[in-house]
Amino acid sequence: MATIKKFEDLEVWQKARSLCQEIFGITNQGTFVKDISLRRQINRSSGSIMDNIAEGFERGGNKEFIQFLFIAKASAAETRSQLYRALDRKHISQHKFNELYELSNQIGKMIMSFINYLKKTDIKGRKFK
Repeated sequence: MATIKKFEDLEVWQKARSLCQEIFGITNQGTFVKDISLRRQINRSSGSIMDNIAEGFERGGNKEFIQFLFIAKASAAETRSQLYRALDRKHISQHKFNELYELSNQIGKMIMSFINYLKKTDIKGRKFK
């Protein structure tokens, strides 16, 4: 396995970025535009996923990285909950909900797998080399 040198190389960060872009796109069309509170909240939570992955990576140690990954995982769950509100308020279709829910759920699972890997590895992070 190749060593990851920057957070942008992490597949989970790339997927989180895609989700964030998708969320931004749906919040800038139709009735979603006028639901300012939900619009801001879902954009913040989806952005928080990728931001916490990046911040944790840059901390340089696995314990801190794991802590930030748990925050990112929680933000993915928050985004899924907000997707329900968007669906209930008819801002998005069932199809779009399913698509974004599944992507967010997949990211959460990837984050948990990554956490489990980091807990088991002997490599403790860049700052311990």
